[in-house]
Amino acid sequence: MTRANPIYCGIDTTDLMGAAKLIRALAEGQHPAVGGIKLGLEFFLAHGAPGVRYAFPEPLRAAGTGFFLDLKLHDIPNTAAGGIRAVADLAPTYITVHTAGGAEMMRAAAAEARAQATRLGVARPKLLGVTVLTSLDTADLAAMGVPAAPSDQVRRLAALARANDLDGVICSPLEIAALRADLGSDFVLMVPGIRPAGSAANDQKRVMTPGEAVRLGASHLVVSRPIAQAADPRQAALAIAREAGVNLP
Repeated sequence: MTRANPIYCGIDTTDLMGAAKLIRALAEGQHPAVGGIKLGLEFFLAHGAPGVRYAFPEPLRAAGTGFFLDLKLHDIPNTAAGGIRAVADLAPTYITVHTAGGAEMMRAAAAEARAQATRLGVARPKLLGVTVLTSLDTADLAAMGVPAAPSDQVRRLAALARANDLDGVICSPLEIAALRADLGSDFVLMVPGIRPAGSAANDQKRVMTPGEAVRLGASHLVVSRPIAQAADPRQAALAIAREAGVNLP
């Protein structure tokens, strides 16, 4: 059985033309180099829905390349639901919300995702809960008044997400095994903090190689700078996919 490509390339830039060029390089052709594209807050604040449609048009998604809209919604339930409603017609595969927004907020966002998918006749966006950012460690949590190790806080928030209608969570590589044991095989684990062997960690404090993360049970791996800053982003993405165990044509 051929493993689906788990690599989502993070596009974290305000450069619309640069983003569009990178996405084309990765997603064009019969065999895309990545499993999906992540467009984050920096891009979306600069260009909004029109920028999404320009940089990542529907024809590029037709081959099955996923679309992760990483907005990290965090507000009162009504406003978070409104955020889902505002982007539903872009038909993202995944949207992020902060689990720290609480149970009612997560349920409201999930209900709105279902309602909008029905209204628009599109696939329901899957909602992923942001647990503990991979830039944070125990000292950072303590400074915010959270007396817990990142792994314990991630497990607590992931269980809350599962209990309140979310489809998965964002977690660091170091929490993959525990969350798989806690929450089962169908819960989506979208994992940033992935660095190919030999690359720099940059501002990530909890990192792992692609192969290690997949073996532990990650659903998808978010890789940004090692692809976007490579001399040949497509070849870099393909190399990372191979390192994750994907058999490529």
